[in-house]
Amino acid sequence: MLTKLIQPPSFLAAALLAWYPRHRRDLPWRHTRDPYAIWLSEVILQQTRVAQGLPYYETFLAAYPTVQDLAAAPETEVLRYWQGLGYYSRARNMHLTAQQVVREYNGLFPGTYAGLLQLRGVGPYTAAAIASFAYDEAVAVLDGNVYRVLARIFGLHADIAAPSSRKEFQALADQHIPATAPADFNQAIMEFGAIQCTPAKPDCLFCPLQSQCWAFQHGQVALLPVKSKAKASRIRYFHYFVLRHGEHTYLRERREKDIWQGLYDFAMTETTVPELPAAELLRHLEALGAQLDLRQVAEPTPAYRHILSHQKLEARFHPLALAQPLPATTLRDLGLRAYSADEIEALPKPKLIANYCSQHL
Repeated sequence: MLTKLIQPPSFLAAALLAWYPRHRRDLPWRHTRDPYAIWLSEVILQQTRVAQGLPYYETFLAAYPTVQDLAAAPETEVLRYWQGLGYYSRARNMHLTAQQVVREYNGLFPGTYAGLLQLRGVGPYTAAAIASFAYDEAVAVLDGNVYRVLARIFGLHADIAAPSSRKEFQALADQHIPATAPADFNQAIMEFGAIQCTPAKPDCLFCPLQSQCWAFQHGQVALLPVKSKAKASRIRYFHYFVLRHGEHTYLRERREKDIWQGLYDFAMTETTVPELPAAELLRHLEALGAQLDLRQVAEPTPAYRHILSHQKLEARFHPLALAQPLPATTLRDLGLRAYSADEIEALPKPKLIANYCSQHL
C-alpha cells in the first residue's frame, strides 16, 4: 500500500508554528470554527486595532449571534453598534453581505476560498482567513503584518502599496503555507508581525528567524518593507448649526456621497477657512428660516479635530436656540427632524458628533 508523502514544513513555517503556541494572544475568534464569527472579526479588525475592536466584536456577536440575526437588523441599528469604529462603509457592506448569505446561500457561508470571493465585499484577504480558519483550506492570508514579515525575511523591495506587488507576495506566502496546518500558519504569521516583527522596534534580539532574516543580516530591518507615502491629507472646515427648540434638537441623516453616509449630524456648512464670519452665519440661518431666541446666545465651540484616512476635519459647533420650530419646508428640504436627547443617544452618529452630544446635549 502506497502512503502519501507529506512535504515537511519550510523553515518559515516550522519556526512560526513553534513560536505561535508560546506567544499567541488569547482572542475569542481563535476559539471558533464558525465562519460567521470569523468573518465578523475580520471585518471589524480591518483598519482597527485588536484592543479597540475586541469589545465591538463581543457586543456585535451578543446582539447578532447568527448571520440571520444580522441580516434582519435595521441598518440604523447596525450603524449605531458600529459607532466609534470609523470606516462606516464596512458596517454597511457587512450588513448587505449578511443579507446576501441568507438570501442566496440559505444562511450558510460558502465552504471554499473561491466561493467566499463571490460574496459582496469579501476580498482575497478575508476569503483566505475564513477559508483557512473555518475550513482548513491551504490559502495564505496577506495583510500588513504578513507583507512586513515576508519583506524582511526574504529581502523583498517591491512597494507593498503598489497593487502589482500583491502577486509576488501572495505566491511567496502560498509557497510556505503547510497543507497540514494552514489555519495555525496564517494565525502565526499575522501574530508574529503584530507582536514580534513590528513596524518599529521589532524584537530582533529574540527572533527565532534571526539567522534566516535577510533584513537583519543586511542591516535593513528599518528600511523594509518598502511602502510609498500616501497623498497628503486635505483639511476640511465644518461649521455645525446646533438648532434647538425647547427640549428638542434638529439633526439629519447624511445621504450625500461623502463621509459618514447613513449617520446623523446637524445642519452645517463647509468653508475653505477655519472661521465663519458672523454675517455669513446669519445668512445661513436666514436661508434656514431660523428665528433665534436672542435671550439664549452662546459662543461657538473651539475647534473639534478629527482625523480620517485621507482627510483631516476641523469642526466648530454653533449652539443656536430657536424662538419657533423650523419651517416644514426647511425640514423637508434638508432632511432635518427634531429629536429628544434620548432619541439622539440612540441614533448612529460619527464619533465627532457623538463627542459633542455627550458633552453638550
